Amino acid sequence: MTDEEREMHLGFMREALAMAEYALTHAETPVGCVFVHHPTSPSNGKGNSEEKQNSNSNSHPKIIARGYNHTNLTFNGTRHAEFVAINQILTSSPSPSKRASYGPEILSECTLYVTVEPCIMCASLLRQFGIKRVFFGASNEKFGGTGGVLNIQRGNGRWDSFSEERALDGWTREEIEEGDDEGEGCGDEEGWEEGDYEVSGGWLREEAIVMLRRFYVQENERAPEEKRGKEGRVLRLDVEPLGLGAGLPLGANGENGRNEKAGVGVGD
Repeated sequence: MTDEEREMHLGFMREALAMAEYALTHAETPVGCVFVHHPTSPSNGKGNSEEKQNSNSNSHPKIIARGYNHTNLTFNGTRHAEFVAINQILTSSPSPSKRASYGPEILSECTLYVTVEPCIMCASLLRQFGIKRVFFGASNEKFGGTGGVLNIQRGNGRWDSFSEERALDGWTREEIEEGDDEGEGCGDEEGWEEGDYEVSGGWLREEAIVMLRRFYVQENERAPEEKRGKEGRVLRLDVEPLGLGAGLPLGANGENGRNEKAGVGVGD
C-alpha cells in the first residue's frame, strides 16, 4: 500500500468519524460510515474522446452515501449506520427512470468505511449487496460479523484453517485464490465465493473507541431508573495499542480481527 493510498483511506475514515461525532451530539450511539464509489474504468478503449474525458473525470473515488446510527431516534434496533447509508443509495436517484442504474448493483464497486466493525446483521447485508471492501476502526468483540465473532464476509461465516493461516500472514484475496508458489490452491471448496469481500480493521481505532466511551459515560434518559447512575464515571482517554498499525495488506479476516480487544460491544 502506497502512502497516497493510506492517506486516501484515512481521509475517508475521518469522514466516517465525522458522522459518528454527529450521532454523538444527537444522543445516538456514535457509529458512522461512508460508502465510497470506485468507478470501473472502461477496458475496451472504445468511445469518442469526449466520452473518455468524462469517464476519466468521474474515475476518482467519491462518497455517495453517509450514515450514522438512528436506533434511538427511531426506536428501531435495525437502523444501523450501514442500513441508513444503503437506504440513501437505493433512493437517491433523481428520477424513477434512472433509479435502476443507481441501484444496489453500484455497491459492487463501493468500499465501506465505518468507525466500528459491522455487526453480524450488517455484515450479512453487505455480503448480499456484493460490497467490494470494508475498512473499519474498532473491533466489535460481542457482535462483530467480520472477525469479531463471525466471519460473514468469508463463505457466509464459514472459515477454514488454510485460508485463515494465509489471511493472517498477509495474503491478498488473489493470492489465496491462486495458492502458493508450489501450486497449492484453495480449490472450489476453499476458494473465495460470490459475495465474499475484503476487510481491513484498526483504521483510526483509538478515535473510534474514545468516541464510544464518550457516549457510554453519558446519562441515558431512556434507560430504566435502575440502569442509570453514571454520575461518578470518568472518561478514559487511553487506548491500548494494537501493536500493529493500520494499513496492513487486506485479508479475508481483517487486520488483527481475532486478536484485537477494543472493549467495544455494540450492535453497531
